[in-house]
Amino acid sequence: MKAERAYPRALVTEKGARWADGGHPWIYEGEVLRVEGSAENGALVDAVSEKGKYLGTGFLSERSKIRVRLVSRNANDRFDEAFWRRRVQYAWDYRKAVMGDDICCCRVIFGEADGFPGLTVDRLGDLLVTQTLSAGIERIKPMLFPLIVDVMRSDGAQIAGLFERNDAAIREREGLTQGKGWFEALPHPESAVTEIRENGLYYLVDVENGQKTGFFLDQKYNRRAAAQLAKGRRVLDCFTHTGSFALNAAKDGAERVTAADVSESAVEMARANAARNGLDGKMDFLRADVFDLLPRLEEAGGKPFDFIILDPPAFTKSRETAANAERGYKEINLRAMRLLPRGGYLATCSCSHFMPAERFERMLRSAAHDAKVELRQIEARQQAPDHPILWNVPETDYLKFYLFQVV
Repeated sequence: MKAERAYPRALVTEKGARWADGGHPWIYEGEVLRVEGSAENGALVDAVSEKGKYLGTGFLSERSKIRVRLVSRNANDRFDEAFWRRRVQYAWDYRKAVMGDDICCCRVIFGEADGFPGLTVDRLGDLLVTQTLSAGIERIKPMLFPLIVDVMRSDGAQIAGLFERNDAAIREREGLTQGKGWFEALPHPESAVTEIRENGLYYLVDVENGQKTGFFLDQKYNRRAAAQLAKGRRVLDCFTHTGSFALNAAKDGAERVTAADVSESAVEMARANAARNGLDGKMDFLRADVFDLLPRLEEAGGKPFDFIILDPPAFTKSRETAANAERGYKEINLRAMRLLPRGGYLATCSCSHFMPAERFERMLRSAAHDAKVELRQIEARQQAPDHPILWNVPETDYLKFYLFQVV
């Protein structure tokens, strides 16, 4: 590292230095001995080992357990607008390469996987939706957000506005307030409802009130894979949200599709999406808690469905609650396996990093044993490639998706 540096220094323990040398961009509070020099929350600091080795430069988070989020390991980098523009361009070029014609609806920036710690940017048609979960990104967003729009518009993308979904409780751990609304430094439309097209289907998406950023883009190709099994079958889509799995199944020839969700607004949006695509005649909609619905269907007897799709929200967001989450996953999977006839099909997934594939698969084996069935695996899948997985950052590998025949 050069002798003269413009940034305060975060002195890191030897354990923390080994962790950083392993490639992970997070340095935890317990591994930061002290910060030398004046540094505000969200400011850039140099991470340095006790022996003086330069580990990288990153954003300081004074209130978070993740004390430093590295953005570069190159001591010659200058973190000016040109640096961030290059990062945005790399991210956009990658999406164009891996998403092809699906570039109009994709995740443009996936946090650490793109070198923007704590930032999510989704493109939903002509709107960008962001979620900022780190003090460092919050600090530079007046420069960064117009830059993102400029890079995309310069490449021909039509962007009408940028909506911020900063209503996540995790922001408080960064010393940030919650809220949502248009990024007022850029022009924007009046309505936060837009229409998108995915897998040949049209959806109304409410980026202000929908879950997360309004639509779950990571399941794009998993929806297509599941739909290939739907032709001629009676399908139950649990936790349907905007109806995406259900609509794909109906479009690909399902005999009948029932879409269930505990949220009345989600069910209404799914119903509207079905009508928009001319599929409402093939679909039914239920406002129901899946944990109540599946036992009720089982008690009623019979085998009303021969394809069940389980796409629940994350049951756990920490290691401390993973055991409870596993019980929840087992409950719905066990019930679904019992409901299906021999030769029926099951799509099941988990979107929590804290439920790793090995544990989720162990749960599925246990559920199958208790249901007295066998699982014939058709496919094991992950998130779409616009949510890239960095092997040195296991937190980016979070979505597990399986297709089975129950025999």
